[in-house]
Amino acid sequence: MSEDSGSEIPKVGAQMDVLKEMRFRVQQLDAQSTDCDDAMLMRFLIARNFNVEKASKLFIQHLKWRRSFVPFGYIPENEILNELKQKKIFLQGCDKKGCPVGLILAARHNAFKRNMEEFKRFVVYNFDKAIASVSSKEGKFVIIADLEGWSYKNADVRGYLAILGILQDHYPERLEKLFMLHVPYMFWGIWKLVYPFIDKVTREKIIFVEDACLHDTLLKEIDKDQLPDIYGGKLPLVPVQDSSTSNWS
Repeated sequence: MSEDSGSEIPKVGAQMDVLKEMRFRVQQLDAQSTDCDDAMLMRFLIARNFNVEKASKLFIQHLKWRRSFVPFGYIPENEILNELKQKKIFLQGCDKKGCPVGLILAARHNAFKRNMEEFKRFVVYNFDKAIASVSSKEGKFVIIADLEGWSYKNADVRGYLAILGILQDHYPERLEKLFMLHVPYMFWGIWKLVYPFIDKVTREKIIFVEDACLHDTLLKEIDKDQLPDIYGGKLPLVPVQDSSTSNWS
């Protein structure tokens, strides 16, 4: 979670000085960090409001996690077959900034049949594939979470917290926006449990869309020829495992 939301963000010139300081610090702590580019380090700095000590600590923890959790540099699909066969995540098109658009059909997730370790790998697989599709300078992705048909069998607090932990600790500044669609009344009880674990920066990117405003809201961010056809756009849904990305292993 972001711990320094009240800190003053330095000006651009000062940001570069802070970036150099962070690079020096992380290289002292981990010699292999020389492979990491400035953009990655900057995302961790932004996540900790340019507090070098906290950003460096978070980044070193991320490197250790990545080496153990994703030793091949990607998650093999044969490790997440049960999740993939549900076809609940789709990846196609991009928003007006060039950020790839992912779609979650939340009612296809069964909280009682998922294995947590496989689920976490599935989450990383999806984030990595979205990032591999990024062509914009921002290096971010958009998520549409559609809760139509969602019920208590889909309610997965532990799963939701796992997603948040992975996103906030290992993919800082990757989420552009998260659109929540067709949110049922019963979801708000789950939301109250999850909300305290969402950092301030992430909260500001979550948009709950009323049904009456759905199309207008999405079209403000995504051109019709890039919008999924189930929302009146022109792109058919593409399961994430079938999506074509130029930077994917």
